[in-house]
Amino acid sequence: MRDPRRIRATYLIEATDVARAAALLAGEQSSGTFVRIAGETDALRQRHGAEVVSLEELGRTAPSLPSRTSPEHVTAARIVVEFPMETVGTDLATIQTTVAGNLFELGELFACRLEALELPDELVAAHAGPAFGVAGTRALLGGATGAMVGTIVKPNVGLDADGFRTVVRALVGAGIDLVKDDELMTDPGYLPLATRVAIAGEEIDRAAQVTGRRALYAANITGDLANLERRHDLAVEAGTGCVMLAIPVMGVPSLELLRTFASVPIHGHRAGLAASMRHPGLGVSYRAWQVLARLAGADHLHASGLGSKFSERDDEVVDSIRALQAPLGATIAPVPTLSSAQTVRSPHPTFAAIGNDDVLMLAGGGIIGHPDGPAAGVRSLRAAWEAAVSGEPLEAAGARLAGAGDATLARALGTFGAAA
Repeated sequence: MRDPRRIRATYLIEATDVARAAALLAGEQSSGTFVRIAGETDALRQRHGAEVVSLEELGRTAPSLPSRTSPEHVTAARIVVEFPMETVGTDLATIQTTVAGNLFELGELFACRLEALELPDELVAAHAGPAFGVAGTRALLGGATGAMVGTIVKPNVGLDADGFRTVVRALVGAGIDLVKDDELMTDPGYLPLATRVAIAGEEIDRAAQVTGRRALYAANITGDLANLERRHDLAVEAGTGCVMLAIPVMGVPSLELLRTFASVPIHGHRAGLAASMRHPGLGVSYRAWQVLARLAGADHLHASGLGSKFSERDDEVVDSIRALQAPLGATIAPVPTLSSAQTVRSPHPTFAAIGNDDVLMLAGGGIIGHPDGPAAGVRSLRAAWEAAVSGEPLEAAGARLAGAGDATLARALGTFGAAA
């Protein structure tokens, strides 16, 4: 009997014969090989083989990818393939290998991209998902409301201990919600993780005595797997309140391992993801990838930002945010983390697109680059978000606040360009 519980994967492919290529993909990723063999009985294929359940041709095109042959034109198609859960199980590494493994190497495919991933309820329920998510992160910030505001330590590498302390003191003293390490900053000899988290914890304590609330410091604990728990413990014991992992670098199973002992939110960075996401004819879409990262336990997940310096169009960023906020079984939603050239100009289009402020906006230059310093940068970004949520035009909000004696938003608007 065939298992009714199905893992459902949607792919964009290109081939000279898309029906044959789709069947080859399904066979390669389940019970088949390039020829029919004696052990591959009809009963085995029925029970364990993947099945192409939908094929929609999208027209003729030039090949997106190189292969052993060089046809002038191929046919593009969107296919849906279902994999029996009995065959795959609930292990995330096995799921990823099944839906996004050797299929990218098949010579008959001139495009192959995993666009969407739907999992059976039983499979989703086998994973813990985020421990903190939006509500838990807000609670750690003393019940923070509105969009959460964060930034990054700059310069991202090269600071000595004194320089690092100066930057962190200014940032956490500015009333910010979260400060994070750069993805390049792990455990260098000139500023080891142990030194960094000790300083960050001390400065968070110092600022809390003044502001009455504790900022979070997302300490980058990316590194060798054997010492992952030790690095986590260093950060937690120092009082950083948060740890960061570069998920594509470490792998989804490493994230799930961290989730088993993490006692603070896991800030999920996506460094390296574009290598498998950027080309429209190859790899894995963000919408599909985020399913695995959420199940593995990321509390915050980077999703780029509107008007960013990165390659994604704004509509693609919006789709990523919506994917993160969509229900996934009984798991709680992670915090969509927006970054890359975010300024006071960013909240209005972001809120207009997604309709809520359950996000963490990381603004590096947008905060640190404020002409009156980082505290003014934080205050101006919060004011921009308040204006966006209330529907007040940005320039009008800046003028109103300046008239009331707070020129931080107006000054930021003058610094960060014309209205979009």
